[in-house]
Amino acid sequence: MVKASLAAGLLGLALFALMSGGTPLSVLLPLSLIGLAAALYLGRSMPKFLRVFMAVLAFVETLLAALLVADAFGLIAGDLDGYVPPPSMPVGATIFAFVIFGVSRIPVIQRIMGIADRYFDSRAASEIRIPLLGTVRATEGAIGTSLLAFLILINLGQVALSVRFNFFSRDMFNALQAKDGPAFWYQLLWIFVPLAAVYISVALVEIVSQYVLRIRWRAFLNGLYVREWLGDGTHYRMQLVGREADNPDQRIADDLRNYVDQTYTLSIGLLNQSATLVSFIAILWALSRDFTLPGTDIPVPGLLVWVAILYAMMGTWLTHVIGRPLIGLYFRQERVEADYRFSLARLREYTEQVALLNGEEAEKEALGRRFGMIVDNFMRIVRRVMNLTIFQAGYFQANVVVPYILTAPYYFIDRISLGQMQQTVGAFSSVQGALDFFITSYSTIASYKAVVDRLLTFEASIESVRRRDAETHVELVETPDQDLKVSGLTVALPDGRALMRADGIAFRQGETTLLTGPSGSGKSTLFRAISGIWPFGEGQIRIPAGQSMMLLPQRPYIPMGTLRAAVTYPGMQGVYDDAVIREALRAARLPALADRLDEERAWAQTLSLGEQQRLAIARALLARPDWLFLDEATAALDEPTEAEIYAMLKAKLPETTIVSIGHRSTLAAFHDRRIDMRRQDDGLYAPVDLREPQPAE
Repeated sequence: MVKASLAAGLLGLALFALMSGGTPLSVLLPLSLIGLAAALYLGRSMPKFLRVFMAVLAFVETLLAALLVADAFGLIAGDLDGYVPPPSMPVGATIFAFVIFGVSRIPVIQRIMGIADRYFDSRAASEIRIPLLGTVRATEGAIGTSLLAFLILINLGQVALSVRFNFFSRDMFNALQAKDGPAFWYQLLWIFVPLAAVYISVALVEIVSQYVLRIRWRAFLNGLYVREWLGDGTHYRMQLVGREADNPDQRIADDLRNYVDQTYTLSIGLLNQSATLVSFIAILWALSRDFTLPGTDIPVPGLLVWVAILYAMMGTWLTHVIGRPLIGLYFRQERVEADYRFSLARLREYTEQVALLNGEEAEKEALGRRFGMIVDNFMRIVRRVMNLTIFQAGYFQANVVVPYILTAPYYFIDRISLGQMQQTVGAFSSVQGALDFFITSYSTIASYKAVVDRLLTFEASIESVRRRDAETHVELVETPDQDLKVSGLTVALPDGRALMRADGIAFRQGETTLLTGPSGSGKSTLFRAISGIWPFGEGQIRIPAGQSMMLLPQRPYIPMGTLRAAVTYPGMQGVYDDAVIREALRAARLPALADRLDEERAWAQTLSLGEQQRLAIARALLARPDWLFLDEATAALDEPTEAEIYAMLKAKLPETTIVSIGHRSTLAAFHDRRIDMRRQDDGLYAPVDLREPQPAE
């Protein structure tokens, strides 16, 4: 409450000083500097992104104060005097500092800035090459902060140039009215041309700098999100616990890009418009200080300021009423677009199965239905945007004539000159444009809100998975024992329902084991718990310390790219010699592929399921794990080939302990021991050690 009262009091004083054109510099400067110091003190706990804005404002206000003091002592004279800012500008900077502080207290802004600060607070070592300076090494957060501060300075400088252009417009039109040729050409050649050259140069520097910041910012957050999504099997568990974070690929690729671009655009745009507002509102107030209500003699100090504020407030309120549904519509549009894109990718992956089943018509119907959802939601957006555009078009058309309507009577009675009229119209348009920022950016803000919501739900989903793992999970413990032991284990489904339990079961090193049982009894889930990716449940699995494990599922993952990358996955490029890879393919009964390592294609669609399973076996031969779990990893092979594969594994990997899941009776011959999953009295399945290999039921 004390902070809020202090902020409100100082802001009120600043606003009063701004409106009081006669307030001396000796009052304005101390007031603005004290106000800024208070804003900096209050803003110590603000997000880093907003603190950068506050720090730059402090620097700019100090510079403005120095210029004003130098001008007051006569140190700036001649043509340079036209570049000295009005005394109200430091007060305007103080006002904007309090605006930043107030915005930082809004909960949704804090959540948005929380994403941004993951970059700007980064301590990762990095470097950047700067023209004329060479390579600079610093933390990535420091580089991003410096770029952001530089861009803020550039935008504030552009506002200052706009203010100077406003005075140039006044002087040029006055010269035209007076038919003063030398004054006109002076304004054009010695004022406009240098200002325009500086403005263009600054704009070019800004373009390059902002693109550098945006790509570095996105690259950092992309790497961060990918690591969090893929870390500790989180990506796998997220798809098991619900659809709150649907289409994570879109959230990382598209939403993250849109977040970075729109956060920069909106924040810098708001800064620019706010600085424009506080700069031109003082000019507009001074120009309309003696205006009266049209048609009367009633004086209204700063008439055009009040007209601009009321007009903008009305337009902003109506824009929000008309455009508010766009937020939900944009959110839904992102989801249905991603669902449709995923359906197309899924169809491409299973083209053979669709063709074999003559499922083209069913796929057309399903794709048509999904695309129909896109069209339906898109048309809702179109109707809403059309209503918003109709209102905005009329609103902005009126903006053109309103200042002329208000100033023309004073020009006709010679209260103001043509130059003053043009300056007033320009200042009114600048103030109105700044106040209309919310109106002109409403569609962007609605889309941005949808993007932020998707990123926040994505982060929340990751956090939910991690929190759930921390509360109740299957514990993996490394022990010096050579055997893999299960004790007090209950494996559950993602919704919490228990599926199976196991206690006192051990998989002995060097002993091949066959795990059998009916479908749905928890065999594959037990394998996933052993591998560490299935956390749902409780209990303990003791694994031999320092020993590697590899699990081959029934349908292996085949990445896009070269055959070499597909065979060596998940190994990194260059880990295995080509000769070793070719030998592994031949041993896995894929000799025809041995000379195609550099061939790049969609191998998941090119190879049959049996060939994909043998390619996964080749991976195991390359990795040589201590424990190899085969989850029906040879189910697509004919029995003679399956027998050859098991015999080859025994010969090539004599130190590897193999544990298999299977239903074929012929598998028993390849294993030393059999464990069968059987339903217990409590309805849960449990492994029963049959000791001697027996035919599968």
